Amino acid sequence: RDFPTLETDLIARQNDAFRKGMIAGLPRDMLGRIVSTPGVHAMGRDFETAAYVSVAKDTVFSEANDPWGARDFGAVIVNGTKVWWKIDLYNNDFDGGSEAPCDLAQTRRLVTILLPSEY
Repeated sequence: RDFPTLETDLIARQNDAFRKGMIAGLPRDMLGRIVSTPGVHAMGRDFETAAYVSVAKDTVFSEANDPWGARDFGAVIVNGTKVWWKIDLYNNDFDGGSEAPCDLAQTRRLVTILLPSEY
C-alpha cells in the first residue's frame, strides 16, 4: 500500500487547515462552506458551537476512519454525544466534484457536521 500519495498528503494538510480555520479564521486562499445537519442544529446553539470546536480540533486519525490518508472524515464526542464530520471537495460552483482537488483556485470544501443517525 503506497498511501498516502503526495496529492493525498497535500489534500490532508489542506483539510486540516480548513478545519482548524473554522475557529481560528479560514486561510484567505481556501474557500468553502461549513454546514450542520438538522439533528445537530436541534441539539441547540451551545451544542452546535461545541461541535464546531471539536471538529476543528480533531486530530484522531487511523486507518479505520481515514483509510486513504486525506483526513476528510472523523468522529468526535460532544457533550457525551457522538458527532461525525465529513469534508467533500467540490468545484467552484458546488455542483460537482473538483477536477483538481489540490488546486485551491479550483476547489471548494464542504464540511458537514452530522449525527451518525442522520447518515
